[in-house]
Order: sequence, then C-alpha cells, then structure tokens
Amino acid sequence: MARAQVVDGDRLEVGEFIERHWGSRIVMSRGRAFHPEKEGGFLERRDGKIAGLLTYHIDDQGMEILTLNSVLEGEGIGSSLMLNAIESARKNGCDRIWLTTTNDRLRIIDFYQRLGFRMTAINLGVVDEARKVKPQIPLVGERGVPIHDEIVMELPIEPYLD
Repeated sequence: MARAQVVDGDRLEVGEFIERHWGSRIVMSRGRAFHPEKEGGFLERRDGKIAGLLTYHIDDQGMEILTLNSVLEGEGIGSSLMLNAIESARKNGCDRIWLTTTNDRLRIIDFYQRLGFRMTAINLGVVDEARKVKPQIPLVGERGVPIHDEIVMELPIEPYLD
C-alpha cells in the first residue's frame, strides 16, 4: 500500500486514470471545467498501478474535492484518501472541504455523510448545462436515475489548536 501526494511525474498517468473513470480529462463542478491532473491530489498504488485517486482544488473558498475513485471497493482506499485531504486542507488553512456530486449517486452521498459531510445546496439543472461543455456526462446514472442536478456537500475543518 503506497499512498502519496500526486507529483509532476504522476500527471500523465493521473490524466489517463481520470479519462478512464470520468469519460474525459475534464470534470465539471458548478458549471466550471477542471483538469484534475493539473490540480493537487493523493493517490494509492497497488502493484505499481493507481488503485485510488483523489484530486482537489484549493482557493479562497476552501478545498474542493474534484474526483475520488477507488478501483478496489471495500478496502478503505477512498476513506484513507479523504483523511489525507482533510489533513491537507487543515495544513493549508482551509476552513472547509466541499464537493459536488450528481443526484443519482446515493452510495457516494452516504459515504460522504459517514465522513461528516452535510448537504448544503442543490444546484438544479446544472448537470444539463454542463453537458454542453462535457457531452460525455451520461443522461442516466446509477439504478436508472436521470441525472440533472448537483448536490453540494461540505465538511467544516477545525483549525489546529495551539
């Protein structure tokens, strides 16, 4: 189990991983296009290959999780990567971590809620608009649910106590 911060030498492989798992090297959030391989991230390797990847963007609003994938379900990879991101957000002085997911992703929403995230907004119709930039976004998602909306989830970050 090798968990590490994404470095420049990982960028090509990270881009290929993103394309394989997200249908494109672009991910959309709130109508904005991101290129996760150019952003910060953490990865875990198994047998030399990426088994889990989390990418994020930091700005004055905090840390936004852009992608989180694990190719091995139930092994704690996603949780471990999220704990790394939370610690990184704290070290970078962020007061919150947030993310968007689509309305069909109930298992993912459950996962984030177990980590302490709360739903803070629903952006109606944003995914329909995002398809104009990223047509690879499917019309129908998990369990046949039509995909139209983004759900915003947020976790407040407590600063270190001196």
